[in-house]
Amino acid sequence: MDQNEIDIPKISVIVSTYNSEEWLKKVLWGFNCQLFKKFEVVIADDGSGPKTKELLEKMSKEVFYPIVHVWQEDDGFQKSRILNKAVEACRANYIIMTDGDCIPREDFVEVHYINKEPGYFISGGYYMLPMNISKMITIDDILQQNCFNINWLKEKGVPKTFKNNKLTASGFISKILNTITPTNASWNGHNSSGWKQDILNVNGFDERMQYGGQDRELGERLFNFGIKSKQLRYSAVCVHLDHKRGYKTPESIAKNRAIRKETRTNKVVWSHYGITK
Repeated sequence: MDQNEIDIPKISVIVSTYNSEEWLKKVLWGFNCQLFKKFEVVIADDGSGPKTKELLEKMSKEVFYPIVHVWQEDDGFQKSRILNKAVEACRANYIIMTDGDCIPREDFVEVHYINKEPGYFISGGYYMLPMNISKMITIDDILQQNCFNINWLKEKGVPKTFKNNKLTASGFISKILNTITPTNASWNGHNSSGWKQDILNVNGFDERMQYGGQDRELGERLFNFGIKSKQLRYSAVCVHLDHKRGYKTPESIAKNRAIRKETRTNKVVWSHYGITK
């Protein structure tokens, strides 16, 4: 076996970002705490300025995992297009997708790795934090995993809700909650994983789609292709940092709804607007 084969990661993690260095830095530190180590991080950068590049060059020297920076010119919200480029750049045959505002818990990659199975994709969850706590989280809080500790979060003012189970459930309890949750196991851009070949078989993301459901639409074509999904929203955990959504427009939502309706009605598998043009 040559050195290149030894160095090929078992998992590729795609992290999407756009001009959000403060949040991205926290996310990259989250990946530096992972129990499972054999992964690479592929940054899907939808046109960020030079500050993101500078951060990635600096972080590359500080973290144990390789960082691959896939960038495209800023042309408005073109997340589907950059995600397709990132998929092609992945060296592993299994891909986790998440966002540059989601800090992964230390077992995040491990949970996806252990539960991966041919013929399935995995749907994980997230725990949404308010802006004041999002800003408050330090590198130290990530290293000590405080930001996943419900008691620490409650001290900072997080309310008591059922959603707190996402952070406290483990073992048997998380299995039960994964099973009984009413939410569909859809492809969620903030926390999902699947086989690279399955994603290529449906031609990746539909690049006509801007903000609003382009991740779900990919999942719907995977379903049409015969892939099933596993619900792991109480096991594969990340905390979602707060941010504004300036790119959410009624036009993009309406356009995407129409595309998703066509995908479901006509059982579409292959997007003609995906990786292969």
